[in-house]
Order: sequence, then C-alpha cells, then structure tokens
Amino acid sequence: MSLIEDLHHLRIPFKDIKEATQNFTTLIGRGGYGPVFRGQLSLSGELTVVAVKQLQTDQRSAQGIKEFLTEIQMLSRYKHPNIVSLVRFCQKGNERFLVYEYAEHGSLDKYLRPMKNRCPLTWRQRISICVDAARGLNHLHNHVAKNQRVIHRDIKSGNILLDHNWKAMIADFGLSKLGRANESVTYVITNACGTYGYCDPAYINSGILTKESDVYSFGVVLFEVLCGRLCFKNGEEEYLAPLAQRYYEQKMLGIITDDDLKKYMNSYSMNIFSEIAYKCLLDDRKQRPSMGLVLKKLEKALEVIEIEDPPELQRGDIPGGFTVG
Repeated sequence: MSLIEDLHHLRIPFKDIKEATQNFTTLIGRGGYGPVFRGQLSLSGELTVVAVKQLQTDQRSAQGIKEFLTEIQMLSRYKHPNIVSLVRFCQKGNERFLVYEYAEHGSLDKYLRPMKNRCPLTWRQRISICVDAARGLNHLHNHVAKNQRVIHRDIKSGNILLDHNWKAMIADFGLSKLGRANESVTYVITNACGTYGYCDPAYINSGILTKESDVYSFGVVLFEVLCGRLCFKNGEEEYLAPLAQRYYEQKMLGIITDDDLKKYMNSYSMNIFSEIAYKCLLDDRKQRPSMGLVLKKLEKALEVIEIEDPPELQRGDIPGGFTVG
C-alpha cells in the first residue's frame, strides 16, 4: 500500500465522505464500478462541488483493489484539462471511494439517446466535444512523460464527462495500462478488457494491446456522435461499428446519420469527421491514424464548421440553452 502512503495528502476520512454526500442520499448515477454521489467538500478553504464514486462490493476483490489503486496512480500523476481530476480518495476497511471534480452535464452517452424536454447537441458542439476528448487521449498516448504512454482500455461515450462549459474530459482509468512509448506493442494480455461494442476486435482476438486499440474505441464514439445513438441498440443484433463501416464504404452513411444533422450531409466538416472516424475502425491496426492525427482532423472540422454554420450559431449561443465554452 506504498502508493496510498505516498498520496496521503489526498486521503480524507470516511466521516468527510458521509458529510459531503449527506449520508449517501445524493445519488446522481451508477457506473460499472458502483454508485456516484454529488457532494460538497472544503478544498483549500473553499466549498467545492464534487462527484464521489463508491466501489461496489465485488470491486473490493483483489481485482477491484488493483483498479482502485490504478485510478489513483494515473489521475494523481497525469494532469490535463481534458482528463478528469481526482481531488481526493478515501479508504476505510473494505470501503473505498474516489472523489473527482464535478462534471455538471454528466457523461456524453446521455446525449446520444432519444431525449424528451432536451434539445439535441448541435453539430458544432458535438465536434467541439470530440476535439476535447481527442486532446485528452492524445495526451495519454504521447505526452504523459518521456518514453511513456497510457493506454486507457475503456474509451466509450459513458467515460467522457462534460463540465458546466461542456468541456469534455476522459474518465475511468481503472483498466488503464502504462507502457513504454517506444514500443509498438505495449502489452500482451491473455484476457481482453473493456466494453464490448467499443473494444478493438484485433485486441479481443489476439490479446495484444496497443494504443491503436484506444483509437478504435474512439472511432466508435465518433460514429455514435455522428449517428446520435449508442453503439448498441436494444432489438438490434449488429453493433454500430460494423454497421457504420459498411454504410460508409457504400457511400450511404446518410441513412444512419442523426436526423438533426441531415442539413450537414456532404458538408466539408462532416466529410472530414466521417473519414477520420472510419479510419479509426480499420481492421489493420497499422493503418489506423494516431490520436495526434485524429485530433488534427477534428480541429480542422471544427474550424470549417465556423464557416459553414449560419451566423446566428457563431455567437456561441446554442439552441436550448447550450453554450459552447
């Protein structure tokens, strides 16, 4: 437990967690690892809104403890505006909690489902969110430290959080792996991890993990954003990735594109976006783009949309009360 001791300045007592969450009555959601509560903690003399993740019972196993420590290690070591910040943690017996900066608008997946009483994300806003997420992932792959990279292993829309300004941040690092940046194959793993539908088929079939596995998962997210749906829909046997690949190759992508984006069909920004999304899903991992190139293309698409959008959408005011930061 030397890591816990090294980071004692981030550790808080259990009573602070109970007080912050009003005795765990402020539930705001449930993730794969347990419930998440909204809380308020005094940090540096200021009362700050935070998100408190409580690990589920089965996450107290050896594997659960490993993921808890991995998350603390990664988020305390690698800081970036587009990577969610770990502000505190708590461990009391078998109870474990991770305290993050609060993402007011929740996770991206919530905006990729049919919504009532909520305006959909605009095309400009969707590209901006994807640019933010690409910046965070590019940092993990290429800029965390000399000769090091982090492979996330569970990139999905549910692990991309949105703050009050709609800035996107990569979250959930429990499955991530640290490797050497000068090695093409970072890890060889017998059992692939991640979320099915997002997980790289080459990784599933071979057990060989590379940074391109994250690129594939990010490509799935890009198509979710373009199509306005999650990678799996109830009643459908086919995941979004192979479906999007097929329609793209047949030049019929408009059939599955989100209805709210139809006016942008065949626009330069959508062509840039869909082409890089498609390349992320290529079967041959050597042919997939780096996250640096993905970021460059998405930034170009964002630059282009400023020209394509009508003037009333260039002021930063988004229909339905959305504001682009």
